[in-house]
Parts: sequence; C-alpha cells; structure tokens
Amino acid sequence: MGEGQGIREVGYIDCSGGGQVVVEKNIAYVGNMRSPDGTSIFDVSDPRQPKEISRLGMVLGAHSHKVRVANEIMLVNREFVSPQFAPAGFKGGLGIYDVSKPANPKLILEWETAGKGVHRFDFDGSFAYISSTEEGYVGHIMKILDLRNPAKPTEVSRWWIPGQWTAGGEQPTWNGADKRIHHPLRMGNRLYTSCWLGGLRILDIEDMSRPKLVSELCWSPPFPWPTHTALPVPFPVRGRQLMIVADEDVARTDDHPPSFMWMVDITDERHPIPFGSFQVDAEDGRNRPAFTGCHQPCEKITGTEIPVAWFAHGLRVVDFSNPHQPKEVAWYQPQPAVGIPRIQSNDVTVDDRGLIYLLDRVRGLHILERV
Repeated sequence: MGEGQGIREVGYIDCSGGGQVVVEKNIAYVGNMRSPDGTSIFDVSDPRQPKEISRLGMVLGAHSHKVRVANEIMLVNREFVSPQFAPAGFKGGLGIYDVSKPANPKLILEWETAGKGVHRFDFDGSFAYISSTEEGYVGHIMKILDLRNPAKPTEVSRWWIPGQWTAGGEQPTWNGADKRIHHPLRMGNRLYTSCWLGGLRILDIEDMSRPKLVSELCWSPPFPWPTHTALPVPFPVRGRQLMIVADEDVARTDDHPPSFMWMVDITDERHPIPFGSFQVDAEDGRNRPAFTGCHQPCEKITGTEIPVAWFAHGLRVVDFSNPHQPKEVAWYQPQPAVGIPRIQSNDVTVDDRGLIYLLDRVRGLHILERV
C-alpha cells in the first residue's frame, strides 16, 4: 500500500512494468516494457482479486509496450530497443489479434514496417493512427492504416514533418530524430499529434487520404522537454475548446525543474494558445533526476478532473475546471516494488466503473478509486 489523499487502493497486480494499460469490459490489457514479456491480460471483474488470464511474449531486443483494444481487436506495437539482440528476420510493426475471447488471443497478422517499428498509436476499431518508421525517412512519421479487414491492413496515407523525408531530398534542420511523430490522437476529423522536440501539430483528416496541417505549436526551445501527448478535451470548458499537453520528463538541464502539464486554448485551432500549466508543488526546485516529472494524462476524459501519471510522484488528479489555474485535488503515491528504488508511474486509465489503473514502468499495476 502507498499513501495518498482522496484516493485509495482497491487492488494490485504484481506484474512486469509497462508502457500502457487499457481496460475494456472489465479486462485490463497491459503493454509490458521489456521482453520477454509482451502483453499481459487480466480479468478485473473483481478489482480486489484481479486474475491473469493470458500472456503474450516478445523477442529479445524488442518490446511491445503499447496496446489498444476496440471491436474485439487488439493492436500491440513491435519496436526494436536493442536490434543487435533480436532474432534474424524479426521486423517491427504491429501485432493484430482477435480478442473476442481475451483468455485466448488469436494472432490475425503481424504487420511489418522498415526500421525501428511502431511506437505509439491510436485505434478506433476501424483505423489505426500510428507513429512508425519507414524507409527513406528520419524518425517516426504518421501513418493511417485501414483495419476494417484486420487480416489485410492497407495504408491510407502518411504525414511527416517537412525535413524528415530525406529520400525525397528534404534536409532536417535538427539533430537525428529530435523532431518526429510521437503520438497521434484522433478526435472527430482531427489528429492531435505530439512531435517530440518538434512540439505538436493539429492535422485535418476529413479526407483521410490527404492529411492537412491546421496548426503547430512548439516550445522546445526554450523548454528542454519533449512533447509527449497532445490530448483534446471532448467538451468545452468555460466556453473554450481545450487541449491538455504533457511533456515527458526525460530531458533536462540544471536550469529547469521537471516537466509539467500545459493547458492550451484551441478555440481558434489555427492559433493554439498556451495559457495555463500545472506542476507538483514539491517540484518547484531544480536538480532533480530524470523520470521525476510529468509523463502521461488519462486519455479517457470523463470530466474536469483528470488523472495524470507523474513518474516519481505517482498519480496526480488535476482539476482544470478553471483552466487558467489547474489545481491538484487528489493524489496517490504507491510504495515501490521490492528492490526498486522509486516508483515510475508511466500510464493511467479509467474504466466504466470509475476505477483508476496506474501502471508503473518498472513493476506493478495499482487499481485505485476516488474517495
């Protein structure tokens, strides 16, 4: 058990650390961070006694730390971490599974791509919006895949930051893959797309075959943190359309505190305006190690309180009903697993019962409830 305010622990799963957790119909799917573990599936009908019902592995040298489920189809990423250890012939991409029976996931297809593979993605049951490497490009680009027939995925379109397509004669103005597509999220006919040290882009996908740039926003520099997630709020707040933007606390200088969460006004989506931010009170100082600050908000927004996975500070529940001044209204700090020096809360989601699932990137999944 950990400690907290306004949150209590209901259950705990002593599982391998993970990058993402999703819950559908009382089944929790965990994308594990490190091989040989790939994807773990748990029955959480009784959250006090969760049960593992299935497990998929992953080859050495790669991981499948992201997972999405819709229409009884599960997608998991396949991404190289240490290619020199991977088996000959292994390629990155997506694993596509039938999970109509979650205890017995059936592989439909291994969709492959060149290079490192797929990192993050969104999936609506028909189309996947992925960050993927591809021959001739520097870093991950955005692709839309048609998965209405999951046995025969087809590429609908791709979009990239000008400068990524080196095979087409473009020249990046940045180092390596500093600017790349990190995490596309769909709402309506828009993709809200984080671009690492390239900030974020809003893309118009009314015509999916021809994504078009609506606007862009970047604050690196002066801030050193990469932009991890650009999450649109699906309802207006005080008459405004909002986007919650999380920077990831993996890059730092001694002159900056750990990364924080931004509030961005996108009422005029062609001119996004950052106008509010949130930071954990204890992190006003400097000289903190990496993986201390902000990482990932809950992507299922059900109201103006949003749970956020805050690395070494566990779960923070932030009220943005006044988006000028988002404030913390609850928190939970798990105990680190045995032998682990500190927690690394990596992802968070909620289920239809309002339970909160907090996943550590090193070990453990905590099932929590608001009190």
